[in-house]
Amino acid sequence: MKKPGLVLVGGVLAVLGLLFTLQGTDVIGGSAMSGTTFWAVAGPVIIVIGLLVAAVGVRGRLR
Repeated sequence: MKKPGLVLVGGVLAVLGLLFTLQGTDVIGGSAMSGTTFWAVAGPVIIVIGLLVAAVGVRGRLR
């Protein structure tokens, strides 16, 4: 693992993206984000970004 900080940041981003997705699809209720289409779409995008950041941390750089 080349950069553990990037892996941590990427993991946190992926978890937040999952949370946003679940709120946007109204699986998790109780917030202004619940049932909002924007978060249902933005969540998976954030997950992918988080996984890419974590991959850069693991591999050192993208090839």
